[in-house]
Amino acid sequence: MNTPGRPLGVLPAGEHAVLVELADLDAVLALAAAARERVSEGAGAWAAVEDVVPGARTLLLSGERVDPADLRSAVLDLARTPAATDPGRPSATSGGTTAEVRVRYDGPDLGEVARLTGLSRGEVVAAHTSTPWRVAFGGFAPGFAYLVGGDPRLRVPRRDAPRGSVPAGAVGLAGEFSGVYPRPSPGGWQLIGSTDAVLWQPDREPPALLQPGSVVQFVAEDPA
Repeated sequence: MNTPGRPLGVLPAGEHAVLVELADLDAVLALAAAARERVSEGAGAWAAVEDVVPGARTLLLSGERVDPADLRSAVLDLARTPAATDPGRPSATSGGTTAEVRVRYDGPDLGEVARLTGLSRGEVVAAHTSTPWRVAFGGFAPGFAYLVGGDPRLRVPRRDAPRGSVPAGAVGLAGEFSGVYPRPSPGGWQLIGSTDAVLWQPDREPPALLQPGSVVQFVAEDPA
């Protein structure tokens, strides 16, 4: 039986990367934070790691000089430490970065979210803005960040029927996540607002506004 937080598998991913399979998102976030600290320290196999890329159930570690066998051993050693099983422990390399995202809470699903949660529209806005969110991982589209750690009352299901087109800047909720659509695309999240923040800009360094491990604070432009 797998110990909670320990890898289900550590697999070679090409010639210079390993893919760590984990049981859940909490385990991914804990191991990612611990891995970033080891990369920052630059000792042993960790010195060759250039990218730490979390997913919902996986963690990809890669670099041009990575030896998958050596890094696999290093990952398994790290997974035995308390730091690698504490999802609430911030990574030293996240630098405490906070991104403020200003939102107009004018989304077409704000009323539905209020109904599902039993909150008023104003209480939904207050819940979304009162608790900082954290970037767990990116995916779906360039610049899209899956945000976790918000008020648990805002956990709502996806829409029964996804929209064929969601505008850039739409702010949504789905399950434990909140997120901002970086460009027009189909989507099934509950839309509660909109923002003018540019989530993805190729000539910016880094191109994505929201980086894994950073904190996001939503700010209401107009009270709901």
